[in-house]
Amino acid sequence: MGTNDTGAGASAQREYDRRRARDEAKIRETWGDGRIGAIAVALSGERQSTAAWKSGAAGEAEVGRALEAIESEHVVVLHDRRIPRSRANIDHIVITRAGVWVIDAKRYMKKRPRLQVEGGLFRPRTEKLIVGGDGTKLVDGVLRQVALVQDVAGPVSVHGVLCFVDADWPLFGGSFTVRGVDVCWPKRVAKQLAALEGTVDVAAVAAAIAAHFPPA
Repeated sequence: MGTNDTGAGASAQREYDRRRARDEAKIRETWGDGRIGAIAVALSGERQSTAAWKSGAAGEAEVGRALEAIESEHVVVLHDRRIPRSRANIDHIVITRAGVWVIDAKRYMKKRPRLQVEGGLFRPRTEKLIVGGDGTKLVDGVLRQVALVQDVAGPVSVHGVLCFVDADWPLFGGSFTVRGVDVCWPKRVAKQLAALEGTVDVAAVAAAIAAHFPPA
């Protein structure tokens, strides 16, 4: 499955296109549809909130390509799945013989993800994700998605992954786990998932998950 209307990053790309068209329409309301309006559009640049959707779509697409490279009868990859009764979506769900992985793609240019542990001996131990600031809310989001997929997967274990694209990863090491969620990069998660073994009925579990979480 590629990056088309039902592929990785498709819904984020559609939202970017919608916002970009809306922003352009507002500029043309002021400057008109002629040459001056075209110049105003060209010089306006993109709003940060609009550009974020384009960046997100590119990140999802890159993770999607890495996962598609390991697809087989034992590894099923579902991209861009809509959460029922919600406007939110799940970037990628991978079903393997060892379980199910919910993968959230994030594109944080040149920022280094790291684990920060606080507390210990005399106060509760807490784990935080730091990526250009406190990114622990990203972990919360993945854990919510994991719980939703777990309800459908039944006894099959479901795991969470935050996959950072274009981050400042070190040459050696770098990946870690925070509150049970793996934090890594596209090629690493694909390599790990491709090597897993187990007894899960991949086709049956994938069918159940795909039916409950339709394409976004």
